[in-house]
Amino acid sequence: QVQLAESGGGLVQAGGSMGLSCTGPGSIFRVSDVGWFRQAPGQEEMRDLVADITGSRTYYEGSVKGRFTVSRDNDENTVYLQMNSLRPEDTGVYYCYLYRFSDKRRYWGQGIQVTVSS
Repeated sequence: QVQLAESGGGLVQAGGSMGLSCTGPGSIFRVSDVGWFRQAPGQEEMRDLVADITGSRTYYEGSVKGRFTVSRDNDENTVYLQMNSLRPEDTGVYYCYLYRFSDKRRYWGQGIQVTVSS
């Protein structure tokens, strides 16, 4: 079982910044894709926000491009999400994930609440 542990989150005012982190198992972290999804309040759908493709390239969803930055530290088995210029619509539960190629499965963190007040 792959376990991911998230930290960070909380309440921030619009325009502010916040960082999230997610630590995974060292045995597979550096060879896995990692990223973050967000689930907005009252919505079942989760939005694919950012991804780090085994450190070779990154993906950013349109609404966060230029404001959010995903990075990883393979020595610490951790993926980070730095969020700047936060907006109220960024409010939601943020889930990190790790995609393990050996079983083609995506594993999830426990989710962490981010609330941006206007």
